[in-house]
Amino acid sequence: MRTVGQFKQKTKPELIFQKEETFHDTWAESINIDEVIVDGFFEAYTSPENRMILSVLGDIKGKKILELGCGAGEASVYFARKGADVTAADISSGMLEVVQKVAEKYNVSLQTTKCYSHKIYFEDESFDIVYAANLLHHVDIESTVVEVHRVLKKGGIFVSWDPLAHNPAINVYRRIATKVRTQDEHPLKMNDLKIFKKYFSRVESDATWFFTLWIFIKFYFIDRINPNKERYWKKILIEHKKLEKMYKSLDKIDTLFFKLFPFMKKYCWNIIIFSYK
Repeated sequence: MRTVGQFKQKTKPELIFQKEETFHDTWAESINIDEVIVDGFFEAYTSPENRMILSVLGDIKGKKILELGCGAGEASVYFARKGADVTAADISSGMLEVVQKVAEKYNVSLQTTKCYSHKIYFEDESFDIVYAANLLHHVDIESTVVEVHRVLKKGGIFVSWDPLAHNPAINVYRRIATKVRTQDEHPLKMNDLKIFKKYFSRVESDATWFFTLWIFIKFYFIDRINPNKERYWKKILIEHKKLEKMYKSLDKIDTLFFKLFPFMKKYCWNIIIFSYK
């Protein structure tokens, strides 16, 4: 008979990681490789975050890139197709298997590794670029930023984008779309930028999706699309050609509006952060 002392009780962070891993392993099982969007993830008009990131990164051929929280590997495969030396990292073994299949489909090679964002299994100054899409709102931001800073080469850049916490409409969406989200998500707040500024010499940010969020409202109230059965962020990529005209018109309004009221950017859906070492 074992005593209580013989059992190792999991800490709260370990339980959260376990839930995240299980959630993403289950999601990975449902992914159709032929439906993974690679080029559109960066080049579609409805992907403003990655278009902005590409404009900053420039030519990445030969650069060593680490993608943290790679998911299905859209970004890792895209970078590899552009000639980068890519490592895709994730907490989910299932997602890493998907990444390898997507890489094979596009005839590119890359490395994969299973690791936590706060415990990256690489030496100091190993990468020119660290990229993370929709990762930071799943993890402890500061411990992740510390590790990213460690593995970045001097002069390297950490590019990331995540949802913001301040938009009332998106917060309603979050309360509805419970089956396609994990329980412990924590959208970023503008104050979180202070964490990046503690460790990086220069930090810049921008935000996307304000009036353009009308597309989400249309999905729900006009198209009657259940957000628990279809991920809106994926739908805007799948249907980017159909949505392009609407997006461009709304984006022009966003641009003008933020020139007049830049402080309103905190109410956008996503924030893009560029952190320079």
